[in-house]
Amino acid sequence: MKKLICFGLSLLMLAMSACSAQPTPSSDPAGPSAAPVKNELIMAMSVDPDGLDPQRTTAASTFQITNNLYEPLLKVTTDGTLKAGLAESWTVSEDGMTLTFTLRGNAQFSNGNPCDSAAVIASFERLKAEGSPRAADYANLMTMEAPDAKTVVFTTETLDVAILSTFAYPWAAIVDVTVADTLKNQPVGTGAYTLKEWVPQQSLTLVKNENYPETVNLETIQFKMMPDAASQISAFQNGELDIISVSGDQVAAFENNPAYTVVQAPANSLQLMAMNLSHEALSDLRVRQAINYAVDKDALIDTVWWGYGEKIGSHYPTVLKEYVDHSEDYSYDPEMAKSLLKEAGYENGLTLNLVLPKNYTAYVNAGQVIADQLEAVGIHCEISIVEWASWLSDVYNGRQYDLTVVGHTGRLDPYVLLARYQSASSENYFNYNNPEVDQLLSDYKAEGREAQRTEIVKRVEEILAEEVPALYIQDPISIYVLQKGIEGFATYPIDIYEMKDVRFAK
Repeated sequence: MKKLICFGLSLLMLAMSACSAQPTPSSDPAGPSAAPVKNELIMAMSVDPDGLDPQRTTAASTFQITNNLYEPLLKVTTDGTLKAGLAESWTVSEDGMTLTFTLRGNAQFSNGNPCDSAAVIASFERLKAEGSPRAADYANLMTMEAPDAKTVVFTTETLDVAILSTFAYPWAAIVDVTVADTLKNQPVGTGAYTLKEWVPQQSLTLVKNENYPETVNLETIQFKMMPDAASQISAFQNGELDIISVSGDQVAAFENNPAYTVVQAPANSLQLMAMNLSHEALSDLRVRQAINYAVDKDALIDTVWWGYGEKIGSHYPTVLKEYVDHSEDYSYDPEMAKSLLKEAGYENGLTLNLVLPKNYTAYVNAGQVIADQLEAVGIHCEISIVEWASWLSDVYNGRQYDLTVVGHTGRLDPYVLLARYQSASSENYFNYNNPEVDQLLSDYKAEGREAQRTEIVKRVEEILAEEVPALYIQDPISIYVLQKGIEGFATYPIDIYEMKDVRFAK
Protein backbone atom coordinates (compact mmCIF):
# COMPACT_ATOMS: atom_id res chain seq x y z
CA MET A 1 0.00 0.00 0.00
CA LYS A 2 1.09 3.57 -0.62
CA LYS A 3 2.47 5.37 2.41
CA LEU A 4 1.01 8.67 3.47
CA ILE A 5 3.05 11.76 2.84
CA CYS A 6 1.51 13.24 5.95
CA PHE A 7 -0.07 10.88 8.47
CA GLY A 8 -2.33 11.15 11.48
CA LEU A 9 -5.62 12.70 12.36
CA SER A 10 -4.11 16.09 13.10
CA LEU A 11 -4.67 16.53 9.41
CA LEU A 12 -2.91 19.23 7.44
CA MET A 13 -3.45 22.90 7.82
CA LEU A 14 -1.82 24.19 4.66
CA ALA A 15 0.20 27.36 4.81
CA MET A 16 1.95 28.57 1.69
CA SER A 17 3.45 31.96 1.17
CA ALA A 18 3.31 32.01 -2.62
CA CYS A 19 1.00 34.50 -4.21
CA SER A 20 -2.08 33.42 -6.10
CA ALA A 21 -1.76 36.29 -8.56
CA GLN A 22 1.25 38.15 -9.93
CA PRO A 23 1.54 41.91 -9.39
CA THR A 24 0.27 43.95 -12.31
CA PRO A 25 1.64 47.27 -13.52
CA SER A 26 0.02 50.36 -12.08
CA SER A 27 -0.55 53.76 -13.63
CA ASP A 28 0.44 55.26 -10.30
CA PRO A 29 3.80 57.01 -10.88
CA ALA A 30 4.78 56.12 -7.32
CA GLY A 31 5.17 52.48 -8.37
CA PRO A 32 3.27 49.24 -8.91
CA SER A 33 0.47 48.11 -6.62
CA ALA A 34 -0.43 44.53 -5.79
CA ALA A 35 -3.39 42.92 -7.48
CA PRO A 36 -6.37 42.39 -5.18
CA VAL A 37 -6.47 39.07 -3.37
CA LYS A 38 -8.98 36.61 -4.80
CA ASN A 39 -12.11 36.27 -2.70
CA GLU A 40 -14.04 33.61 -4.61
CA LEU A 41 -13.07 29.94 -4.48
CA ILE A 42 -14.41 27.24 -6.76
CA MET A 43 -14.30 23.60 -5.67
CA ALA A 44 -15.42 20.57 -7.66
CA MET A 45 -17.78 17.98 -6.24
CA SER A 46 -18.72 14.68 -7.85
CA VAL A 47 -22.19 14.37 -6.33
CA ASP A 48 -25.00 16.90 -5.96
CA PRO A 49 -26.41 17.21 -2.42
CA ASP A 50 -29.78 15.54 -1.92
CA GLY A 51 -31.13 18.73 -0.38
CA LEU A 52 -29.82 21.28 2.11
CA ASP A 53 -31.69 20.17 5.22
CA PRO A 54 -29.04 18.53 7.45
CA GLN A 55 -31.63 16.87 9.69
CA ARG A 56 -33.27 14.99 6.81
CA THR A 57 -30.33 13.41 5.05
CA THR A 58 -27.59 10.82 5.48
CA ALA A 59 -25.51 11.86 2.45
CA ALA A 60 -21.91 12.98 3.02
CA SER A 61 -22.09 15.26 -0.04
CA THR A 62 -24.88 17.19 1.68
CA PHE A 63 -23.04 17.59 5.00
CA GLN A 64 -19.89 18.85 3.26
CA ILE A 65 -21.97 21.82 2.10
CA THR A 66 -24.46 22.29 4.93
CA ASN A 67 -21.66 22.47 7.49
CA ASN A 68 -21.02 25.94 6.05
CA LEU A 69 -24.67 27.03 6.24
CA TYR A 70 -25.56 25.77 9.70
CA GLU A 71 -23.81 25.21 13.03
CA PRO A 72 -24.13 22.46 15.62
CA LEU A 73 -23.74 23.37 19.27
CA LEU A 74 -20.20 21.99 19.23
CA LYS A 75 -17.60 21.71 16.48
CA VAL A 76 -14.61 19.48 15.98
CA THR A 77 -10.95 20.25 15.36
CA THR A 78 -8.75 18.44 12.85
CA ASP A 79 -7.56 16.04 15.56
CA GLY A 80 -11.08 15.21 16.76
CA THR A 81 -11.18 17.49 19.81
CA LEU A 82 -14.50 19.16 20.56
CA LYS A 83 -14.65 22.96 20.56
CA ALA A 84 -17.21 25.74 20.75
CA GLY A 85 -19.77 26.05 17.98
CA LEU A 86 -23.09 27.78 18.41
CA ALA A 87 -22.51 27.09 22.12
CA GLU A 88 -19.66 29.18 23.46
CA SER A 89 -19.27 26.91 26.51
CA TRP A 90 -20.69 23.73 28.05
CA THR A 91 -20.57 21.65 31.22
CA VAL A 92 -21.36 18.02 32.06
CA SER A 93 -22.72 17.02 35.46
CA GLU A 94 -20.77 14.69 37.73
CA ASP A 95 -23.05 11.76 36.93
CA GLY A 96 -22.66 12.46 33.20
CA MET A 97 -26.41 12.74 32.60
CA THR A 98 -26.97 16.51 32.48
CA LEU A 99 -25.39 18.68 29.82
CA THR A 100 -25.64 22.46 29.97
CA PHE A 101 -24.82 24.63 26.94
CA THR A 102 -24.41 28.40 26.94
CA LEU A 103 -25.20 29.87 23.54
CA ARG A 104 -23.31 32.58 21.72
CA GLY A 105 -24.79 35.95 22.52
CA ASN A 106 -27.25 37.53 20.05
CA ALA A 107 -27.06 34.57 17.67
CA GLN A 108 -29.51 34.76 14.82
CA PHE A 109 -30.55 32.73 11.80
CA SER A 110 -29.77 33.96 8.31
CA ASN A 111 -33.41 35.09 7.90
CA GLY A 112 -33.06 37.39 10.92
CA ASN A 113 -34.95 35.22 13.41
CA PRO A 114 -33.26 34.88 16.82
CA CYS A 115 -31.43 31.65 17.52
CA ASP A 116 -32.03 31.43 21.24
CA SER A 117 -32.46 28.52 23.63
CA ALA A 118 -36.09 27.99 22.55
CA ALA A 119 -35.00 27.73 18.91
CA VAL A 120 -32.32 25.19 19.85
CA ILE A 121 -34.83 23.03 21.72
CA ALA A 122 -37.26 23.20 18.80
CA SER A 123 -34.47 22.11 16.46
CA PHE A 124 -33.62 19.10 18.62
CA GLU A 125 -37.27 18.16 18.94
CA ARG A 126 -37.36 18.01 15.14
CA LEU A 127 -34.12 16.00 15.09
CA LYS A 128 -35.71 13.48 17.47
CA ALA A 129 -39.05 13.34 15.67
CA GLU A 130 -40.42 10.70 13.36
CA GLY A 131 -39.01 11.17 9.89
CA SER A 132 -35.54 12.08 11.12
CA PRO A 133 -32.92 9.52 9.99
CA ARG A 134 -30.91 10.30 13.15
CA ALA A 135 -33.79 10.16 15.63
CA ALA A 136 -32.46 7.02 17.33
CA ASP A 137 -29.14 8.73 18.09
CA TYR A 138 -30.93 11.30 20.26
CA ALA A 139 -33.68 9.16 21.76
CA ASN A 140 -31.83 9.16 25.09
CA LEU A 141 -32.40 12.90 25.54
CA MET A 142 -35.19 12.74 28.11
CA THR A 143 -35.71 16.44 28.85
CA MET A 144 -34.67 19.72 27.21
CA GLU A 145 -35.07 22.94 29.18
CA ALA A 146 -34.36 26.61 28.57
CA PRO A 147 -33.84 28.40 31.92
CA ASP A 148 -33.03 31.57 29.99
CA ALA A 149 -32.52 32.71 26.38
CA LYS A 150 -28.85 31.67 26.28
CA THR A 151 -28.95 28.41 28.25
CA VAL A 152 -30.06 24.96 27.16
CA VAL A 153 -30.05 22.00 29.56
CA PHE A 154 -30.30 18.43 28.29
CA THR A 155 -30.89 15.48 30.60
CA THR A 156 -30.40 11.92 29.44
CA GLU A 157 -32.52 8.98 30.54
CA THR A 158 -29.48 6.74 30.99
CA LEU A 159 -25.75 7.35 31.09
CA ASP A 160 -24.32 7.66 27.59
CA VAL A 161 -20.59 8.30 27.48
CA ALA A 162 -20.75 9.10 23.76
CA ILE A 163 -23.46 11.73 24.07
CA LEU A 164 -21.28 14.84 23.98
CA SER A 165 -19.79 14.04 20.59
CA THR A 166 -23.27 13.67 19.10
CA PHE A 167 -23.72 17.45 19.47
CA ALA A 168 -20.84 18.05 17.01
CA TYR A 169 -22.04 16.16 13.94
CA PRO A 170 -23.37 18.14 10.97
CA TRP A 171 -26.80 16.49 11.22
CA ALA A 172 -27.14 17.99 14.73
CA ALA A 173 -27.00 21.47 13.19
CA ILE A 174 -29.47 23.98 14.59
CA VAL A 175 -32.15 24.83 12.05
CA ASP A 176 -34.97 27.36 12.10
CA VAL A 177 -37.99 25.08 12.48
CA THR A 178 -40.39 27.92 11.58
CA VAL A 179 -39.34 27.34 7.95
CA ALA A 180 -38.81 23.59 8.23
CA ASP A 181 -40.89 22.83 5.13
CA THR A 182 -38.55 24.77 2.86
CA LEU A 183 -35.13 23.97 4.34
CA LYS A 184 -34.39 21.40 1.65
CA ASN A 185 -34.06 24.15 -0.96
CA GLN A 186 -33.90 27.31 1.16
CA PRO A 187 -31.53 26.65 4.06
CA VAL A 188 -31.76 28.86 7.15
CA GLY A 189 -28.99 28.45 9.69
CA THR A 190 -26.41 30.38 11.70
CA GLY A 191 -23.36 29.34 9.69
CA ALA A 192 -20.55 31.30 8.08
CA TYR A 193 -22.27 31.33 4.69
CA THR A 194 -25.74 31.61 3.21
CA LEU A 195 -27.10 30.18 -0.01
CA LYS A 196 -26.96 32.48 -3.04
CA GLU A 197 -27.96 30.05 -5.77
CA TRP A 198 -28.36 26.34 -6.36
CA VAL A 199 -28.73 24.97 -9.86
CA PRO A 200 -29.15 21.20 -9.28
CA GLN A 201 -26.57 19.04 -11.04
CA GLN A 202 -24.61 22.15 -12.04
CA SER A 203 -23.45 24.41 -9.22
CA LEU A 204 -24.17 25.67 -5.73
CA THR A 205 -22.97 29.09 -4.61
CA LEU A 206 -22.56 30.32 -1.05
CA VAL A 207 -21.94 33.91 0.04
CA LYS A 208 -20.44 35.22 3.25
CA ASN A 209 -22.85 35.67 6.15
CA GLU A 210 -22.16 39.25 7.23
CA ASN A 211 -23.66 38.56 10.67
CA TYR A 212 -21.35 35.65 11.45
CA PRO A 213 -19.17 36.63 14.45
CA GLU A 214 -15.97 34.83 13.46
CA THR A 215 -13.57 35.53 10.60
CA VAL A 216 -14.82 34.39 7.20
CA ASN A 217 -12.03 34.80 4.67
CA LEU A 218 -13.73 34.31 1.31
CA GLU A 219 -16.74 36.23 0.06
CA THR A 220 -17.99 33.45 -2.20
CA ILE A 221 -17.66 29.66 -2.34
CA GLN A 222 -18.89 27.87 -5.42
CA PHE A 223 -19.25 24.09 -5.56
CA LYS A 224 -19.35 22.89 -9.16
CA MET A 225 -21.02 19.52 -9.71
CA MET A 226 -18.78 17.54 -12.03
CA PRO A 227 -19.27 13.77 -11.84
CA ASP A 228 -16.64 13.13 -14.52
CA ALA A 229 -13.13 13.03 -13.02
CA ALA A 230 -11.42 13.82 -16.33
CA SER A 231 -13.50 16.97 -16.69
CA GLN A 232 -12.53 18.03 -13.17
CA ILE A 233 -8.84 17.60 -13.89
CA SER A 234 -9.04 19.46 -17.20
CA ALA A 235 -10.89 22.37 -15.61
CA PHE A 236 -8.44 22.45 -12.70
CA GLN A 237 -5.40 22.49 -14.98
CA ASN A 238 -7.01 25.31 -16.96
CA GLY A 239 -7.39 27.32 -13.76
CA GLU A 240 -11.19 27.06 -13.69
CA LEU A 241 -11.19 25.20 -10.36
CA ASP A 242 -9.23 25.86 -7.17
CA ILE A 243 -9.62 22.54 -5.31
CA ILE A 244 -10.37 19.04 -6.55
CA SER A 245 -10.37 15.60 -4.99
CA VAL A 246 -8.43 13.01 -6.99
CA SER A 247 -7.90 9.28 -6.98
CA GLY A 248 -4.59 7.47 -6.77
CA ASP A 249 -4.13 7.14 -10.52
CA GLN A 250 -4.46 10.89 -11.01
CA VAL A 251 -1.87 12.09 -8.48
CA ALA A 252 1.13 11.75 -10.78
CA ALA A 253 -0.16 14.59 -12.95
CA PHE A 254 0.29 17.02 -10.04
CA GLU A 255 3.18 15.73 -7.95
CA ASN A 256 6.44 17.65 -8.15
CA ASN A 257 4.68 20.53 -9.88
CA PRO A 258 5.20 23.83 -8.02
CA ALA A 259 1.92 25.16 -9.40
CA TYR A 260 -0.05 22.76 -7.19
CA THR A 261 -0.19 21.45 -3.65
CA VAL A 262 -1.05 17.78 -3.10
CA VAL A 263 -2.67 16.85 0.23
CA GLN A 264 -2.93 13.24 1.39
CA ALA A 265 -4.60 12.28 4.64
CA PRO A 266 -6.27 9.24 6.22
CA ALA A 267 -9.98 9.55 5.73
CA ASN A 268 -11.23 8.13 9.05
CA SER A 269 -13.77 6.17 7.05
CA LEU A 270 -14.08 2.76 5.49
CA GLN A 271 -15.29 1.08 2.33
CA LEU A 272 -17.06 -2.23 2.15
CA MET A 273 -19.41 -4.46 0.23
CA ALA A 274 -22.47 -4.83 2.44
CA MET A 275 -24.55 -8.01 2.43
CA ASN A 276 -28.26 -8.15 3.13
CA LEU A 277 -28.65 -10.90 5.70
CA SER A 278 -32.38 -11.12 5.10
CA HIS A 279 -31.46 -12.98 1.89
CA GLU A 280 -31.65 -16.72 2.52
CA ALA A 281 -28.19 -17.50 1.17
CA LEU A 282 -26.50 -14.51 2.81
CA SER A 283 -28.03 -15.40 6.17
CA ASP A 284 -25.71 -18.43 6.08
CA LEU A 285 -22.34 -17.60 7.63
CA ARG A 286 -20.62 -20.05 5.30
CA VAL A 287 -21.76 -18.10 2.24
CA ARG A 288 -20.53 -14.83 3.71
CA GLN A 289 -17.22 -16.45 4.58
CA ALA A 290 -16.99 -17.82 1.05
CA ILE A 291 -17.42 -14.33 -0.37
CA ASN A 292 -14.62 -13.06 1.86
CA TYR A 293 -12.30 -15.87 0.81
CA ALA A 294 -13.16 -15.34 -2.87
CA VAL A 295 -12.05 -11.70 -3.08
CA ASP A 296 -8.41 -10.70 -3.33
CA LYS A 297 -8.52 -7.41 -1.40
CA ASP A 298 -4.92 -6.47 -2.20
CA ALA A 299 -5.57 -6.81 -5.92
CA LEU A 300 -8.88 -4.96 -5.52
CA ILE A 301 -7.26 -1.99 -3.76
CA ASP A 302 -4.41 -1.89 -6.27
CA THR A 303 -6.77 -2.11 -9.25
CA VAL A 304 -9.45 0.35 -8.20
CA TRP A 305 -7.61 2.71 -5.83
CA TRP A 306 -4.03 2.30 -7.16
CA GLY A 307 -2.87 1.15 -3.76
CA TYR A 308 -4.09 4.23 -1.87
CA GLY A 309 -5.81 2.48 1.00
CA GLU A 310 -5.21 0.32 4.05
CA LYS A 311 -6.82 -3.13 3.97
CA ILE A 312 -9.26 -3.90 6.81
CA GLY A 313 -11.15 -6.94 8.08
CA SER A 314 -13.80 -5.39 10.30
CA HIS A 315 -15.92 -2.24 10.50
CA TYR A 316 -13.26 0.01 11.98
CA PRO A 317 -10.86 2.58 10.48
CA THR A 318 -7.15 1.97 10.93
CA VAL A 319 -6.55 5.50 12.19
CA LEU A 320 -8.53 5.14 15.42
CA LYS A 321 -6.78 3.98 18.58
CA GLU A 322 -9.15 1.06 19.23
CA TYR A 323 -8.37 -0.50 15.84
CA VAL A 324 -7.50 -4.21 15.82
CA ASP A 325 -6.01 -5.64 12.63
CA HIS A 326 -8.30 -8.33 11.21
CA SER A 327 -7.25 -7.74 7.62
CA GLU A 328 -5.81 -11.25 7.22
CA ASP A 329 -8.61 -13.18 8.97
CA TYR A 330 -9.91 -14.23 5.55
CA SER A 331 -6.96 -14.45 3.23
CA TYR A 332 -7.55 -14.87 -0.49
CA ASP A 333 -8.42 -18.56 -0.98
CA PRO A 334 -10.80 -19.37 -3.88
CA GLU A 335 -10.69 -23.10 -3.15
CA MET A 336 -11.82 -22.54 0.43
CA ALA A 337 -14.62 -20.34 -0.95
CA LYS A 338 -15.80 -23.13 -3.24
CA SER A 339 -15.66 -25.65 -0.40
CA LEU A 340 -17.79 -23.45 1.87
CA LEU A 341 -20.34 -22.85 -0.88
CA LYS A 342 -20.60 -26.60 -1.45
CA GLU A 343 -21.06 -27.15 2.28
CA ALA A 344 -23.81 -24.54 2.32
CA GLY A 345 -25.64 -26.25 -0.54
CA TYR A 346 -24.61 -23.95 -3.39
CA GLU A 347 -22.25 -26.26 -5.21
CA ASN A 348 -24.14 -25.60 -8.45
CA GLY A 349 -23.90 -21.84 -8.12
CA LEU A 350 -25.65 -18.85 -6.59
CA THR A 351 -27.02 -15.68 -8.17
CA LEU A 352 -27.09 -12.39 -6.24
CA ASN A 353 -28.07 -8.83 -7.15
CA LEU A 354 -25.24 -6.33 -6.77
CA VAL A 355 -26.48 -2.71 -6.61
CA LEU A 356 -23.88 0.00 -7.26
CA PRO A 357 -24.22 3.80 -6.87
CA LYS A 358 -23.65 5.38 -10.28
CA ASN A 359 -22.28 8.65 -8.95
CA TYR A 360 -19.34 6.96 -7.21
CA THR A 361 -17.11 5.62 -9.97
CA ALA A 362 -14.75 3.84 -7.60
CA TYR A 363 -17.61 1.85 -6.05
CA VAL A 364 -18.90 0.87 -9.48
CA ASN A 365 -15.42 -0.23 -10.52
CA ALA A 366 -14.88 -2.10 -7.25
CA GLY A 367 -18.21 -3.89 -7.66
CA GLN A 368 -17.30 -5.04 -11.14
CA VAL A 369 -13.92 -6.37 -9.97
CA ILE A 370 -15.58 -8.16 -7.05
CA ALA A 371 -18.22 -9.64 -9.37
CA ASP A 372 -15.50 -11.11 -11.58
CA GLN A 373 -13.78 -12.70 -8.59
CA LEU A 374 -17.05 -14.10 -7.22
CA GLU A 375 -17.91 -15.52 -10.64
CA ALA A 376 -14.73 -17.59 -10.44
CA VAL A 377 -16.05 -19.46 -7.37
CA GLY A 378 -19.62 -19.91 -8.62
CA ILE A 379 -21.39 -16.76 -7.41
CA HIS A 380 -22.96 -14.83 -10.28
CA CYS A 381 -23.73 -11.16 -9.70
CA GLU A 382 -26.47 -9.40 -11.61
CA ILE A 383 -25.24 -5.81 -11.51
CA SER A 384 -27.62 -2.86 -11.21
CA ILE A 385 -26.14 0.65 -11.41
CA VAL A 386 -28.48 3.25 -9.91
CA GLU A 387 -28.54 6.97 -9.22
CA TRP A 388 -27.42 8.07 -5.75
CA ALA A 389 -30.90 9.18 -4.74
CA SER A 390 -32.25 5.75 -5.66
CA TRP A 391 -29.45 4.05 -3.76
CA LEU A 392 -30.30 6.05 -0.64
CA SER A 393 -34.03 5.38 -0.85
CA ASP A 394 -34.03 1.77 -2.06
CA VAL A 395 -30.82 0.27 -0.70
CA TYR A 396 -29.86 2.21 2.42
CA ASN A 397 -33.34 3.02 3.66
CA GLY A 398 -35.44 0.39 1.84
CA ARG A 399 -32.92 -2.48 2.19
CA GLN A 400 -33.88 -3.74 -1.27
CA TYR A 401 -30.62 -5.35 -2.35
CA ASP A 402 -28.43 -8.42 -1.94
CA LEU A 403 -24.95 -6.88 -2.21
CA THR A 404 -23.79 -3.26 -2.52
CA VAL A 405 -20.46 -1.43 -2.45
CA VAL A 406 -20.31 1.86 -0.54
CA GLY A 407 -18.31 3.87 1.97
CA HIS A 408 -19.05 4.99 5.53
CA THR A 409 -17.87 8.29 6.95
CA GLY A 410 -15.92 8.59 10.16
CA ARG A 411 -17.28 9.17 13.64
CA LEU A 412 -15.95 10.89 16.73
CA ASP A 413 -16.86 8.10 19.13
CA PRO A 414 -16.63 4.32 18.58
CA TYR A 415 -20.21 3.76 19.62
CA VAL A 416 -21.61 5.94 16.88
CA LEU A 417 -19.37 4.21 14.34
CA LEU A 418 -20.59 0.73 15.35
CA ALA A 419 -24.17 1.44 16.43
CA ARG A 420 -25.53 0.57 12.96
CA TYR A 421 -24.95 -3.10 13.84
CA GLN A 422 -27.53 -3.01 16.61
CA SER A 423 -30.44 -5.14 15.50
CA ALA A 424 -32.98 -2.33 15.96
CA SER A 425 -30.93 0.44 14.35
CA SER A 426 -32.58 2.29 11.47
CA GLU A 427 -29.15 2.31 9.80
CA ASN A 428 -28.69 -1.46 10.06
CA TYR A 429 -29.16 -1.98 6.34
CA PHE A 430 -27.27 -5.26 6.66
CA ASN A 431 -30.22 -6.66 8.65
CA TYR A 432 -27.58 -7.99 11.04
CA ASN A 433 -28.73 -9.45 14.36
CA ASN A 434 -26.38 -10.58 17.12
CA PRO A 435 -27.56 -10.41 20.76
CA GLU A 436 -24.00 -10.20 22.05
CA VAL A 437 -23.28 -7.17 19.87
CA ASP A 438 -26.54 -5.57 21.02
CA GLN A 439 -25.54 -6.08 24.64
CA LEU A 440 -21.95 -4.94 24.17
CA LEU A 441 -23.03 -1.70 22.53
CA SER A 442 -25.60 -1.13 25.26
CA ASP A 443 -22.93 -1.74 27.90
CA TYR A 444 -20.57 0.68 26.16
CA LYS A 445 -22.97 3.60 26.57
CA ALA A 446 -23.14 3.03 30.34
CA GLU A 447 -19.46 2.29 30.91
CA GLY A 448 -17.58 5.21 32.48
CA ARG A 449 -14.11 3.64 32.32
CA GLU A 450 -12.24 4.23 29.08
CA ALA A 451 -10.17 1.03 29.28
CA GLN A 452 -13.31 -1.08 29.59
CA ARG A 453 -14.94 0.78 26.70
CA THR A 454 -11.90 0.06 24.56
CA GLU A 455 -12.19 -3.66 25.30
CA ILE A 456 -15.88 -3.59 24.33
CA VAL A 457 -15.02 -1.96 21.01
CA LYS A 458 -12.32 -4.51 20.29
CA ARG A 459 -14.72 -7.37 21.02
CA VAL A 460 -17.31 -5.94 18.63
CA GLU A 461 -14.61 -5.61 15.97
CA GLU A 462 -13.71 -9.26 16.56
CA ILE A 463 -17.30 -10.47 16.22
CA LEU A 464 -17.86 -8.54 13.00
CA ALA A 465 -14.60 -9.93 11.63
CA GLU A 466 -15.81 -13.45 12.43
CA GLU A 467 -19.38 -13.10 11.17
CA VAL A 468 -18.59 -10.81 8.22
CA PRO A 469 -21.95 -9.17 7.45
CA ALA A 470 -19.87 -7.33 4.88
CA LEU A 471 -16.74 -7.70 2.83
CA TYR A 472 -14.62 -5.10 4.61
CA ILE A 473 -12.29 -3.63 2.02
CA GLN A 474 -10.21 -0.67 3.14
CA ASP A 475 -9.68 2.51 5.09
CA PRO A 476 -9.24 4.91 2.15
CA ILE A 477 -6.78 7.76 1.77
CA SER A 478 -8.19 11.14 0.79
CA ILE A 479 -6.22 13.05 -1.83
CA TYR A 480 -6.83 16.70 -2.71
CA VAL A 481 -5.03 18.97 -5.14
CA LEU A 482 -5.02 22.72 -4.57
CA GLN A 483 -3.90 25.59 -6.73
CA LYS A 484 -0.74 27.28 -5.51
CA GLY A 485 -1.31 29.88 -2.82
CA ILE A 486 -4.40 28.45 -1.13
CA GLU A 487 -4.14 28.43 2.64
CA GLY A 488 -6.27 27.06 5.47
CA PHE A 489 -7.80 24.04 3.76
CA ALA A 490 -7.93 21.13 6.20
CA THR A 491 -9.40 17.66 6.47
CA TYR A 492 -11.41 16.51 9.48
CA PRO A 493 -12.20 13.19 11.17
CA ILE A 494 -15.81 13.59 10.06
CA ASP A 495 -16.95 14.33 6.51
CA ILE A 496 -17.16 18.12 6.51
CA TYR A 497 -15.52 21.09 4.83
CA GLU A 498 -14.83 24.21 6.93
CA MET A 499 -14.66 26.71 4.09
CA LYS A 500 -14.59 29.86 6.26
CA ASP A 501 -10.94 29.09 7.10
CA VAL A 502 -9.79 28.83 3.48
CA ARG A 503 -8.13 31.83 1.85
CA PHE A 504 -5.82 32.89 -0.94
CA ALA A 505 -2.37 34.07 0.03
CA LYS A 506 -1.78 37.79 -0.27
